[in-house]
Amino acid sequence: MAWLDPFEGRIVALDTAPLVYFIEEHPRYLHLVTAFFEAVEDAKFQVVTSHVTIAEVLVHPLRRNDLGLASQYREILLNSRGLESLPVNAQVAEKAASLRA
Repeated sequence: MAWLDPFEGRIVALDTAPLVYFIEEHPRYLHLVTAFFEAVEDAKFQVVTSHVTIAEVLVHPLRRNDLGLASQYREILLNSRGLESLPVNAQVAEKAASLRA
């Protein structure tokens, strides 16, 4: 997909929502996030996210005792080729807040 071309060869920050749309197969966004994650798998670009994403995506599956879904999230975030999940320190959290503001 052409909209992915600007990401080629770069490192892309991943927020929580696209991952949720992908895993839970959101009908409106699935075609977009599937293309995104296929490009990551094909090593067209790399993705980084933070451990905060792990906390965010696990809340609902664990609340519903859906251990299979929780496992899918963990597997993607911790073991996917081309995706790195990084710890967050105070400096990173401050910068993230500044960017979001």
